[in-house]
Parts: sequence; C-alpha cells; structure tokens
Amino acid sequence: MSRSSEHDKQPRNGITDKREAILRAATKVFADKGYFNSKVADIAKEAGIADGTVYLYFKSKEEILHSIFNRAMEEFISESREEIEKIEKVEDRLRKIAELHLEKLGADREKAVVFQVELRGSTKFMEEFSATGFASYLDIIRKTIEEGQNQGVFRKDMHPITCAKILFGALDEMVTNWILSKNSYPLAPMANEVLKIFFGGIYEK
Repeated sequence: MSRSSEHDKQPRNGITDKREAILRAATKVFADKGYFNSKVADIAKEAGIADGTVYLYFKSKEEILHSIFNRAMEEFISESREEIEKIEKVEDRLRKIAELHLEKLGADREKAVVFQVELRGSTKFMEEFSATGFASYLDIIRKTIEEGQNQGVFRKDMHPITCAKILFGALDEMVTNWILSKNSYPLAPMANEVLKIFFGGIYEK
C-alpha cells in the first residue's frame, strides 16, 4: 500500500486536513508556475508548512500531482453516479453529466488549469490517466448511451464508447478554450451548446 493510500483511509482529522491543505496549495502552485517549474518548497510555502512536512504525506511532487487528479476524479465520479441515479431519461442523464463536468471545472480555474495543461505534460501520466479514473468516467457515459440505444432513443449504428469519447472530447475542449481565453465568461452554459450538436448526431430519427 502506498503512503498516499494509507492516508486516504485515515479518518477525517488533522492528518487528512493537512494532506488536503497540501493538495490545495499544490493546485495553486502548479496552476501559477507550471508543474515542471514548481518545487516542493513552493508548495510548502503556499501551505504554510515546512518543506519536510510535505514528505510526511507525499513521497514526491509527482505523487502530489497524481493525488490531485485521483481525489478530483473520485469525487466527480461519485457525485455523477449519485445524480444520474435520480434521473429517468437517458438524455437528461447525459445532460447532467455534461453540466457537472463544466460546473466543477468552471468553479475552480486553478484546478481546471492543472487538469487541462499540467496533467498532460507526461506520456507516462497520460497512460495512467487513461487506465484509472478517466476510464471509469467514460464508462458512466458509455453505459448511459448504451441504455439509450437499447431503449430506441439513440441510434444503434454508433459504438457507445466512441460516442462517450466524442462527448468527453467536446467538453474537454470547452474547458481548454475557457482557460486560454482572454475573455471572461461562465463555462457551465457551454454544456447546452455541446449537447445540441451531440444529440443531433446520436438521436434515433
């Protein structure tokens, strides 16, 4: 068991509070300076702790980056599953997933920068990204599309996982455009624009 997973199983107390403070500080530092230009000392300074304290919770800067991703994905997937279980229509489930995707990242620009830019600077991480939380997220979308096909709501001549990747890709691009834009605008409403096009392609005629 890794050091980080051991701490994940601790009850919520000073230990987990300190760990989360480090993750919040790291998110800000990575967003401001870039992952490769950031040092553990920068994270410690932002968190208001000694450099050595960071190593009590994480063995490396890379582990901190992975933990930011894992924590965010776990929370998002859990919330998505809880929300869509309440929704009967498959198209409304997809709409809720898209809205949550953009609402969560649109509410935290620093986290959005880390997700869209810093997490993608390494082929190794991208391989791990595709095999972990991202795969679970895509599976939620895939199953929803597959259920819609079985109900005759969505076209059956389209591969569900391909459709899931297309929807994710469109939402992902909206977030990237948002963080790179010089204009300030709310991100969440873009979910509706994406779904107009997406539903236009997968609805059964």
